[in-house]
Amino acid sequence: MKASMSWLLLVVTNLLLPVGLLLFAKGFFPYKPFLPGLAEFDRGVSSAPKMFDRVVFMVIDALRSDFVFSEESGFEFTQSLISSGSAIPFTAHATSPTITMPRVKGLTTGSVPSFLDVILNFAESDSAVTLASQDSWLAQIVNREGKLVMYGDDTWAKLFPDMFTRSDPTSSFFVSDFTEVDNNVTRHIDDELRRDDWEGMIMHYLGVDHIGHKAGPKSPNMIPKQQEMDGIVKRIFTAIEEKEHLKDTLFVLAGDHGMNDAGNHGGSGLGETSPALVFMSPKFKQNFSGTKCPAEFREEFDYYTIVEQNDVVPSLAGLLGFPVPRNNLGVFIPSLLRMWNVEDRISLALANAKQLLTIVKAAHRDFDSRSASPIACKDVGDDVDELACLWNKSVSSQYFTEGKGNPEVALASLLKFSAKCQEVLSSTSSNYDINLMATGIAFVLLGFLCSLIGLVPILQKPRLANVMFFVLTTAYAVMMFASSYVEEEHNFWYWVASGWFLLLFLKANGDAFRIFRIIPMLRIARRWNQTGQKHAGASDIAKGFLSENVNLLWFLVLFTYTDMFSRIVKNTFRNIPGRAAGFVFGFSTIGAALTFKLYFAVQDTPDLIANWLKPLALYIEELDMSLINLARTTFISLSTIILYTILFETRKKGPNKSHTISTTLLTLLPIFLATQTKLVNIPLLHLLTLTIRLLSSSSLSPTDLTLSTLILSHFTFFAYGGANAISSVDLSNSYNGVSGYSIATVAFLTFVSNWIGPIYCSSAATVAIIASARKREDVVGLRRHLMFLSLFCCVATGAVMLACTVLRTHLFIWTVFSPKYLFAMAWVVWHVGVNLLLGGMLVLAGRVGLE
Repeated sequence: MKASMSWLLLVVTNLLLPVGLLLFAKGFFPYKPFLPGLAEFDRGVSSAPKMFDRVVFMVIDALRSDFVFSEESGFEFTQSLISSGSAIPFTAHATSPTITMPRVKGLTTGSVPSFLDVILNFAESDSAVTLASQDSWLAQIVNREGKLVMYGDDTWAKLFPDMFTRSDPTSSFFVSDFTEVDNNVTRHIDDELRRDDWEGMIMHYLGVDHIGHKAGPKSPNMIPKQQEMDGIVKRIFTAIEEKEHLKDTLFVLAGDHGMNDAGNHGGSGLGETSPALVFMSPKFKQNFSGTKCPAEFREEFDYYTIVEQNDVVPSLAGLLGFPVPRNNLGVFIPSLLRMWNVEDRISLALANAKQLLTIVKAAHRDFDSRSASPIACKDVGDDVDELACLWNKSVSSQYFTEGKGNPEVALASLLKFSAKCQEVLSSTSSNYDINLMATGIAFVLLGFLCSLIGLVPILQKPRLANVMFFVLTTAYAVMMFASSYVEEEHNFWYWVASGWFLLLFLKANGDAFRIFRIIPMLRIARRWNQTGQKHAGASDIAKGFLSENVNLLWFLVLFTYTDMFSRIVKNTFRNIPGRAAGFVFGFSTIGAALTFKLYFAVQDTPDLIANWLKPLALYIEELDMSLINLARTTFISLSTIILYTILFETRKKGPNKSHTISTTLLTLLPIFLATQTKLVNIPLLHLLTLTIRLLSSSSLSPTDLTLSTLILSHFTFFAYGGANAISSVDLSNSYNGVSGYSIATVAFLTFVSNWIGPIYCSSAATVAIIASARKREDVVGLRRHLMFLSLFCCVATGAVMLACTVLRTHLFIWTVFSPKYLFAMAWVVWHVGVNLLLGGMLVLAGRVGLE
């Protein structure tokens, strides 16, 4: 096959792959239809009296249930209200995805958000996420000419534009900020409590979530932050007790989601789906005797009564006296019905049931014709038949037909119907576009065929690497159809890496010792960060050993940066005698990078500061240096070295094969990657660079290096703590050097922070493979390398897409397979952006010798 045809097939493959991916996503993640308009009462007025005139809705981001209810909580005042009967506690089950925007949608509209909201959660465009045209309890308040005020997370401003009379939104993505982001909310409280012109005040605090992301739920900052939030609760509740215009105010404290033991969220773990929910008012003492609080710690976080998070919406509707929003799937919380007499309870339950019935009929046009004869409503066919039976049983009871009979039975019947509606409607499959999904799969399949046709003619003679590649690829594709394997994918790559490098050791001759040294390094790396679902948050080298031995941690960090410094001196400013320029720029670059990581640790994880570093850390704090400027200094210094190399060191005549622009780029890349990773993971980067150097200095064939690159790229993704769960995404370094929210910049930095291992492996291996191919006079080495990687990417992505299609009605479609698809999209970004684009730049740079 001609080289031009082979390159054309490679280009076509990598055009078909992202196009197919996007087509499939459009069919798999469509917007769910909503009933338009605002809900209204049957006769224009509520049949049950409202209990409150206004609401203070306080959301604390990532407020896991034990943060409020357990014996280790800092919410002492809130617990005293629960004990006295002035507050009613719940654990509100939050469905996946457990990230802010979908959960706020659930808390305000009562609907079950689409998984597409995971992507929209990071969108900057307000129009992409607005709920301005949808019914919600906020829209109901505004519709009756009530005023709303909002302070905190700007998600509310994006979801409800032009709905707030006064507001002060704050970006939720600056996860390094624990204090200012909350102080910006608190400073408005006293002024608003003095005013009486609002009907709803919304506050969304972010500090607890940010602490979780940075240092986990056990962070030393967590209890003080809880105590701070409890102080806010006390301030507001005291005002409600003392101020006349606030006496009929309902105070709701809610978490939008929880967090896992690593401090992250997004998935379906027990900690992530169990936020706290507390309704508070002095009025509750009349109907509630109080509940023992604090409670003993519960591993499943199931404190007190468990309700669905969207149950908040119909409950607020009844308590505040407005119609239940049209798209609500929540059920009135039964215990709150105690506030009314039995007739009013039935009226509220009936209104909720009728509202849910409207959605059922919209989703199932044949509902009225469904059979409803069995008395027990069992064995009646499908879920919709059971709903029809329960509804007819409810409205045909003596209480409704003759005005007599036991009202409690009628109430229980309505609540049972509503709960069943919630169950059926919440679990209803998305309105997939199968044609688009099939088209996307077809595009990826065509890409697979193109890469296979392009690869086969240029395969090297029968080699172990060829067989291993096709066995690995087939096994991986099959594994994508098993939820447990998807959740614990890291084990697959750990086993494959161990097996592959053992095979290389056994077949190696002169390189046996080099390969042998790699094997224990991999063993250490796989224990660096615990990942997966079963053992997430368990002790490991990073969170356990190094966190407890901070002197050793800083020795390894300094050793890593010293190695980077020596390589800057050696590989940069080579045309200036004496290496003085390399020393100066190396010192300034490494100095800025190290100062940034130290000051970052002071702000983020002060418990990781060694005693001998505390005077220096205190001195840096006194200088009041900016983290943003320190990060920018590092980035600018790196850019300056690259720019100088290109402008002043490029050879005018003939390439210098031993030292090229790509050599300089690979020298500087680890410094940038270290800036973008957590402090405890910096030594892991050094371990990775040692592994790549051993591979690069070996006499392995280009195909052996390609397969090693593929395996190590996936291995290191998981070794750095990655997993197929939204909760594993690390946002802690997404704003390094950024002073404002830019979707492109933040997306880039987030991607780099979470794909550090794959980025370095792919970049360094590309240069090594080119060198190996050049040494062997292998003219198709680069093409073969890219064909192998493209073929694997097509098979892996296609397998995930096919699994999502075949298993679209599976119980774990939204908690396991959909997140895996999002990560498959990210791996395609890695392939196209790093393997192809960055790799291509390194290849071109490798042809430009330096003086």
